[in-house]
Amino acid sequence: MKSCRIKGFGYALAKRRVTNEELSTFVDTNDEWISSRTGIRARYISEEENTSDLGARAARMAIEKAGIDPREIDLIITATFTPDQTTPSTACLIQEKLGLNDQHMMAFDLNAACSGFLYALQSAHAMLAAGQVKCALIIGAEVISKQLDWKDRSTCIIFADGAGAAIVRQEDTQLRMLHFAGSMGDAAGVIHSDAPKPRPLFSAQSYQPSVVCMEGNATFRFAVKAMQEAIEDVLAQAAVSIADIDWIVPHQANVRIINNVCKRMHIDKEHVYINIEEYGNTSAASIPLALGEMSEKGLLKPGMKIVLSGFGAGFTWAGCYIEL
Repeated sequence: MKSCRIKGFGYALAKRRVTNEELSTFVDTNDEWISSRTGIRARYISEEENTSDLGARAARMAIEKAGIDPREIDLIITATFTPDQTTPSTACLIQEKLGLNDQHMMAFDLNAACSGFLYALQSAHAMLAAGQVKCALIIGAEVISKQLDWKDRSTCIIFADGAGAAIVRQEDTQLRMLHFAGSMGDAAGVIHSDAPKPRPLFSAQSYQPSVVCMEGNATFRFAVKAMQEAIEDVLAQAAVSIADIDWIVPHQANVRIINNVCKRMHIDKEHVYINIEEYGNTSAASIPLALGEMSEKGLLKPGMKIVLSGFGAGFTWAGCYIEL
């Protein structure tokens, strides 16, 4: 088994910042209603850029921070549920935008909704450990705004656009990276975005895009339990306690969910990174976006122990313990 290490993080935001006040001009809501229920005060919305554009920008930052030659990359995994198109994969489009089309590599998308980055990180780690690849670019990127019903205040106030990325490379190290992942079919559709509706054969009927739908109370109940399970599992694998962890980086879905998990697990919020107030819920991008921002602020240092935890549609949930 080969060992590996995270070498650098990056992130990218859509260009337009939309505050709660601006949102309230065309949605029946206001700043107090949104912030008190979600912790969100602003979000970034793409007007022209698509998922691969944001993903490529985050990737370039991660490559720069890692200090590697991009031609070392032989694996790109993009976690997203909002790809540019059904096919080709967003990962292949990002490969092209990075100028790596002449490089021999594997590039593919992965859809585990908001857990996607953690699923992608575990998948890449397995391939690195097996010696199948040597340097992985892992991206979480979303342009969710194109799949929102802007009259549905249960969703349009929450979701946003963004991307985060990490470079993970084979390296002779004793540093550990431990994973947990779970899934459970959600036939009831608590969180879902439908596939295109079937059309009559040879019909000229226009394509009707789907929108994101979510049942908030059921999502909350699942999320708190799932995130706690993921954190407890990776701590047990690492044989460490919550007091040994320098940072917990949760999926930025709703500040109430994060607060509830902290209360149940007696976690000091001084060690929990929260940026949902500024960025909203960027799904698969939220955890790597947070890591990229933390790295830029100098909050991540060698020797630190961090725990990542997320949940999403599927249902899916996941955790990761990382020694930097």
